[in-house]
Amino acid sequence: DSDAVALPWRTGGGESADGEHPTYRLPLYVLVEKILSAEESLPESWPVAGTTGYDFLNPVNRMLVDRTGMHEVLKTYKRFTGESTDFGEVGRLSRLLILRVALSSELHLLAHRLNRISERHRRTRDFTLNSLRLALREILTCFSEYRTYIRRGRVSERDSHVIHRAVGQAKRRNPARDSALFDFIRDALLLEQPPDLGEQGRAERNLFVGRFQQVTSPLVAKGIEDTAFYQYLPLTSLNEVGGEPDAGAGTVAELHAENLYRREERPGSFVTTTTHDTKRSEDVRARINVISEMPRQWRSAVNRWSRLNRRHRREVDGLPAPSRNDEYLLYQTLFGTWPLDPPNAESWKRFVERMQEYMEKATREAKLRTSWISPNEDYDAGVRDFVAAVLDDNPKNRFLAEFRAFEEQAVDFGLYGAVAQLLLKLTSPGVPDIYQGQELWEFRLVDPDNRRPVDFDAIEALAERHGSIAEAWEHRRDGAVKVMVTRALLRLRAEHPELFAAGDYVAVPVEKGSAVAYIRAHDGDALLTIVGSGVEGLAGVVVTLPERFRGLDWRDSLGDGIVQRDENGTIAFEAAPDGVSVRVLLATND
Repeated sequence: DSDAVALPWRTGGGESADGEHPTYRLPLYVLVEKILSAEESLPESWPVAGTTGYDFLNPVNRMLVDRTGMHEVLKTYKRFTGESTDFGEVGRLSRLLILRVALSSELHLLAHRLNRISERHRRTRDFTLNSLRLALREILTCFSEYRTYIRRGRVSERDSHVIHRAVGQAKRRNPARDSALFDFIRDALLLEQPPDLGEQGRAERNLFVGRFQQVTSPLVAKGIEDTAFYQYLPLTSLNEVGGEPDAGAGTVAELHAENLYRREERPGSFVTTTTHDTKRSEDVRARINVISEMPRQWRSAVNRWSRLNRRHRREVDGLPAPSRNDEYLLYQTLFGTWPLDPPNAESWKRFVERMQEYMEKATREAKLRTSWISPNEDYDAGVRDFVAAVLDDNPKNRFLAEFRAFEEQAVDFGLYGAVAQLLLKLTSPGVPDIYQGQELWEFRLVDPDNRRPVDFDAIEALAERHGSIAEAWEHRRDGAVKVMVTRALLRLRAEHPELFAAGDYVAVPVEKGSAVAYIRAHDGDALLTIVGSGVEGLAGVVVTLPERFRGLDWRDSLGDGIVQRDENGTIAFEAAPDGVSVRVLLATND
């Protein structure tokens, strides 16, 4: 087709004979909303530019979590709630719950199809329908990835690994059950058993495999995203679509590896930090991440808050309402969504209502004390009244006064983290995706909280309010700094399209301090991004440029002036006088 568009959606094969990146001629720019596990990548045969960006969101977010502090936060969570179950087991039990309730008919149909297949061979015809159903259920509860892609008689190495792992885990969890049941199901899913099937038998088996793959996707989505993420709550900023809360903090090396893979294999993939489906907006996650930077203060605070608020709890069915787990979720949610400016009576009322609505959704999604299918009205009312009581704005509410003081200590660190992830999104390989409304500070939770109309006039007005990004940072709570940084870097991308679309990705060593630094380079132009990965920002950070970039003169793209380097290519950063502790430096061949 002469009208097809050449898209560099996969560049891993190296350069073509003419020096250009190899391209595949595709009629459309296509992305897939595919949730990839930590060990999963898009099949190379898929003619798509990439994903909608969750595989960028999670590594960036994890990199901004303090590793040592995360260990302390986990201890605090376990002591406060009494919960000791790890996320893997929470996820398994959540999938089991979904199979028993929401997907019971699907499991029943799968078992009947499998039973018909088993009756076609003398070695398997003695398996009962009930035994097959129970074995299927155990395998499904151990299925941690959304789905396999077995079709037309082809089983990839990755699909084989996923099935073998799930079946192996199910067998280990059920030592008293006949292992031949699990082996039979494994071989059927891998198109290996039973042998000597006729045309009709193969059609039945292929239909079973297809139906099985259609069940695992909603099972993982409902079991993990819509259940386990509301039960396991040490640091809720990690409970994000495509995320693994038990993976904890990430590393700079992991982010470099993810960026380099995207640049080489899927440079047309989205890089995103908020979507219509995220559990929390990017700014909420950035603020909650700060808890990992102040774990001891957090531990003392939540314990004191709980003592102050215990008079507001009530007993429902012999247990407190809210539960310790739900109370811990509320404190994190308040911390992540607290208004930047003192609200008036009307806006405060709406904030309290939002928190009540969110907690009702969260507790029903958790399915521990109430649910959408079987609401516990007394528990719902207990949680709703607890939220209203702890947020009652009156001088006698000691919790509210203490919470405001605690929040004030941390709020600027959250704003810094939000700007940091914004820079990483706008300069990393891939196509940046900005969810409407996120040009300004937006402290929103999962739908329907994130569905409000966007005030584009307000965004435009704030973009022109201050004369510089440094000035905007001084008034950072109005949100102008975020939209100004966004506009500046989008303009930079428009002025240097090849640099961002096809530029090399070179990790830059950080000799001192905690930061991530990398260079995008193309045809003599280079862009250096440096972002501090802790509350200290870039104070004290020292980077050493790779040799090929040491002779370049670097200009600050977010401010003014030349950035000084020594003859060895070393750049040292002090605490920025304007408070903007992130840098995007440009060197051109002009």
